[in-house]
Amino acid sequence: MVVSFLRSLPRLGRRWTPFSFSNPNFIRLPTGQAIEEETIPGYVAGRYYPTRIGEILKDRYQVVGKLGFGASSTVWLARDMEYHSYVTLKLFIKSTSMGQQLDDELNIYKRIEGASQKHPGRKYVRSLLDSFDVNGPEDKHRCLVHPPLWESVLSFLFRDFEENELQSPCPRKELDGRTIYTSRELGIPNQPCAPILCDFGSAVLGDEEHSEDIQPDIYRAPEVILEIPWTYSVDIWNVGCMVWNLFEGGSLFSGQDPEFQTYRSRAHLAEMIRLLGPPPPSFLARGNLTQKFFSEEGDFCAGVSVGEYTPLEQRETSLEGEDKEKFLRLVRKMLQWEPERRSSAKELEKDEWLQTELNK
Repeated sequence: MVVSFLRSLPRLGRRWTPFSFSNPNFIRLPTGQAIEEETIPGYVAGRYYPTRIGEILKDRYQVVGKLGFGASSTVWLARDMEYHSYVTLKLFIKSTSMGQQLDDELNIYKRIEGASQKHPGRKYVRSLLDSFDVNGPEDKHRCLVHPPLWESVLSFLFRDFEENELQSPCPRKELDGRTIYTSRELGIPNQPCAPILCDFGSAVLGDEEHSEDIQPDIYRAPEVILEIPWTYSVDIWNVGCMVWNLFEGGSLFSGQDPEFQTYRSRAHLAEMIRLLGPPPPSFLARGNLTQKFFSEEGDFCAGVSVGEYTPLEQRETSLEGEDKEKFLRLVRKMLQWEPERRSSAKELEKDEWLQTELNK
C-alpha cells in the first residue's frame, strides 16, 4: 500500500511539460548512404515504425533520442512525463511482420513479473513497466517500456543525453515519410555496475524440450546442429564458449568452411571433434541430422577434414601450472558433447577457479 502510494506521488503533481526538439542545426546525411537499421540484411523501411524525436506516445512518453536498433526493433530513450522519469522504449517492426513472435517477449516478461520479487536474482533481470500498441502508416507496432539499464547510476547521463539532443541534435537522414536517426552514445559509468539480463525476444521456457534452430553460428551447441531436442544445457555450452572468448581473446570455433568460405555446420562439427574428440555413439543416435555428418559407424564423413586432435591444453596459452589446470577444468564442465554431462549454473557458481577469480 505504501509503495503504491509513493509510486503515485508524481501523478498527483504536475506532469512534465514536453520539450521542443526543433533545433535545425543537425548534420544532414546523404540519402544514398545506408545507416543504422538500413544496414541490416533484408531491411524493409515499411516494417519499422517511423519514430520521431520529440514525438509523444500514449500521451505520456516523449522520445528523446535513439539508443540502438536491431532486426526487429529500434530502441529509444524517452521521458515519462507522468512519473517524472526516464524510460526505454522498444518499438517493434509492424505486427504482421512479427507473426507469432509478436507476443513472445511480452509473455516472457509477464511470466517474470509473476515470479517472486524476493528471488535473489530478481534485481538482475530487466523489468517491464508498460506495453501498448502504436498505429503506424501500414500496421500496428508493439512498444515495450522498460527502466533504462543501470538506472540508479545513470540518471545524470540521461539528463546529459537529453540536453545534448536539445543543443546539438544527432545526425540524421531525412526521407519521404520517415527520418533515420543515428544512435547517440550514453557513455559508460566509471563505477562498478551489475549485469542485467534483458532482450527476451528469443527466450523460451526451459522446463520443456525444444528442437528449433537457435544461437549465433559460432555459439551453436552440438545438439542444436544435429537436431537433438535441447533445453537449458545449450546455455551452458554458450557460457563455456563465451568464457573462453573473454579470457583468451579469441573464439574456440569459427565454423568457416574451406570450400564455401563461410560458416557451415560441417566445419563447426569438425572443429568440435578436433577439440573434444569424437562424440559418443549414444549422443549421435539421438540426432535427426546425424546421418548428414556421420556414418553408421559414427565416423565423421561430411567432406571436411577434422585435422589433428588439438585439446584445450594446447589451445590455452595464457596460464601455467595450477591456474591453467583449474581454468581448463571449468571450461570442460561446460563443453561436453552430451548435455547431461555439462554442469548446471548452480554447480558452476561453486567452481574453484571462478571463486578464486571473484575473490581476488
